[in-house]
Amino acid sequence: MSGLTHLDAAGAAHMVDVGGKDATRREAVARGRIDMIPEAVRAIRDGSAIKGDVLAVARVAGIMGAKKTSDLIPLCHPLPLTRVAIDLAVDDAGVVATATAATEGKTGVEMEALTAVSVALLTIYDMAKAIDKGMTIRDIQLLTKFGGKSGDWVR
Repeated sequence: MSGLTHLDAAGAAHMVDVGGKDATRREAVARGRIDMIPEAVRAIRDGSAIKGDVLAVARVAGIMGAKKTSDLIPLCHPLPLTRVAIDLAVDDAGVVATATAATEGKTGVEMEALTAVSVALLTIYDMAKAIDKGMTIRDIQLLTKFGGKSGDWVR
């Protein structure tokens, strides 16, 4: 029909059958950011936010988000993740989150990396909203994907 793998010949959504594919090493990296006022940046950087260590909690939340991706995104396969790493870099305007997800599997980990970034940034928002309710989450995007039948991809 459209060439999209999650649609069958009649255009109905379905989970792709990956049963015949070989398990290979797969990795994906995603990034996003949250912008905030200087007071919120200071509280995160100094560890003085009311709810505690924002970066530590966001890092764990991002990892947990990656592990729960198939529970959140209806057509994603549950994957045995071999690695999820979350890097959180504080700058003068907010925080940049970068997530790396990896597996030895039959399908890619792009959604896991994107979910990890999203959940980490949402956690930062939740933990700092008492200081700045106007924070903006933006630019969530896939940077790279390696492995699998479709090959490597770099933004």
